[in-house]
Amino acid sequence: MVSQELDYFRAIIQANMEPLAKVTDVSEMTNLTERLGNRVWLKREDQQPVYSFKLRGAYNKLTKLAKGSVVITASAGNHAQGVALSASFLGHQATIVMPVTTPEIKVNAVRALGGEVVLHGHHFDAAKAYALALTEQRNGVFVPPFDDADVIVGQGTVARELMQQLNELDAVFIPVGGGGLLAGMAVYIKSLRPDIKVIAVEADESACLKAALDAGKPVELERVGSFADGVAVKIIGSETFRLAQKFCDEVVTVSGDEICAAMQDIFVATRAIAEPSGALATAGLKKWSQQSGLKGLNLAAILSGANLNFDRLRYVAERTALGEKNEALLAVTIAEQKGSFKQFCASLGGRAITEFNYRYAGPGEAQIFVGIALRQGQQELDELTLDLTQNGYQFCDLSDNELAKLHVRYMVGGKAPEQLHERLLRFEFPEYPGALARFLDTLGSNWNITLFHYRNHGGSTGNVLAGFAIEANEYEMFNEHLNRLGYSVQDETNNPCFTQFLTHQPEKQLGDKVANQ
Repeated sequence: MVSQELDYFRAIIQANMEPLAKVTDVSEMTNLTERLGNRVWLKREDQQPVYSFKLRGAYNKLTKLAKGSVVITASAGNHAQGVALSASFLGHQATIVMPVTTPEIKVNAVRALGGEVVLHGHHFDAAKAYALALTEQRNGVFVPPFDDADVIVGQGTVARELMQQLNELDAVFIPVGGGGLLAGMAVYIKSLRPDIKVIAVEADESACLKAALDAGKPVELERVGSFADGVAVKIIGSETFRLAQKFCDEVVTVSGDEICAAMQDIFVATRAIAEPSGALATAGLKKWSQQSGLKGLNLAAILSGANLNFDRLRYVAERTALGEKNEALLAVTIAEQKGSFKQFCASLGGRAITEFNYRYAGPGEAQIFVGIALRQGQQELDELTLDLTQNGYQFCDLSDNELAKLHVRYMVGGKAPEQLHERLLRFEFPEYPGALARFLDTLGSNWNITLFHYRNHGGSTGNVLAGFAIEANEYEMFNEHLNRLGYSVQDETNNPCFTQFLTHQPEKQLGDKVANQ
């Protein structure tokens, strides 16, 4: 081990987190232990005073400064609270720049901890640029959220505690955003016990470490998702990447639905309500264990935070069944005649229907959107699709279709009464008071809106599904307008949900477009 890594190891050993950061518990998740055939442990960083491991890095960084220092950072989440509390405790002056889109609950939490909050910009990059300018103006010290040696050392104390608490460990699963927690924990674990696997876990919509490993250097993602906002980082830190590249054994990526399912597992085991990024490592542990097929191991995951807006629980509950493969969403063609629904139910072999959406659209065949409860996950879904096929039904599995899960299952109405030159787009935009009105203003009035569905689930982004009547010769102009708006947008015009449930189709398409599953 070179001296640089040895310095990290020694610094982590010597770092004193008392009295502000506490030694957090390690809890066994008996529900997952029984299900996975491996002993599963959870390191409870949600027990910190700010409900997140971020306190460790901020506190370690600020203990190096002279009392009364001016400290500044940019954050919309847990790092902000860690800096605010550490500064207040140590007698520093803390200013935290947060995007104007930051939920009020987080703004109030930082203020309650003694930090001055400055709201600036509609996204993190603008807030960070302003924070760096303030640092120079006030002759202060900028506190990075992850790419800083002192911050990395502070986060590494999680590994120091974990290895003191558990004598037997085969693998540790660590969530990744900017990489500070992974870097600190990995260098400590591998310095002491190189036989223990260090496995990084990323949200598939913000996998900046995986992208960096593939490229051999940190690269900026074009966009990141917002559900696991605590790890929504476009580019991993340079120093955190160097350490991760050297000491991390594997990277696992997980979906939002898999994160939701892990949040439920954590709640069942501990009654703790993790935030999405806080449950990331548990989701990765489950996926790795199921895919590897290994049994009899001692596995630990980090519950990294529990700062969750209560409003988001509705969304989490909706997606958990899908994440656990306990529900399937199907588009099915049935005959438009009396008794066809009863006949369809009989073909399900006693399986429960969780929802059923149907709107009369004329004689002949009808398209239904149906949720079906599953008790044995993918195996039962395979059996269900075989049963439907044998009973002559044409269908499409929409369980992994984001348009179906986010919008279509909540919409009312039916198909357009006539054929339109229509494009369907799914937008994400920063959510704050008045954001929807601003979004509509920026769309302009050059094109007729034919469909509109808006959802917000307590997160930092709003979700809009919008249809536009556009002639083919207007596509170029319309695309230029979208590019100027700068919103995250996905074209869903060819999505089977749209073609089957929302737009006029003169000919039957489900059987043509989707082969029997």
